[in-house]
Amino acid sequence: MPNLSIKDVPEDIAEALRQRAARNHRSLQGELMAIVKQAAQAPSPAVDEGTRPVLQGWRRGTRTVEDIAEELRARYPQPVRGGLLGVDIIREDRDRR
Repeated sequence: MPNLSIKDVPEDIAEALRQRAARNHRSLQGELMAIVKQAAQAPSPAVDEGTRPVLQGWRRGTRTVEDIAEELRARYPQPVRGGLLGVDIIREDRDRR
């Protein structure tokens, strides 16, 4: 049977997995096996035109590419010659956080 390994797992995720294993009365190894088994048995996403996965079950809060593009166009209108540079936009966005 093959062995799998996940490297550089952040401590907060490892701790959450340990707690989940304890809640389910499993060892960490048993909990990870249950998660992997569930993921492997889940149906693959439907594929549109044989290349691109079709999104199913939209989650609350997701936006379309068009919505995001419209928001960015409103926030950063097309610069006139000598207008904002990409670096200026990035700085402005970073400083706003």
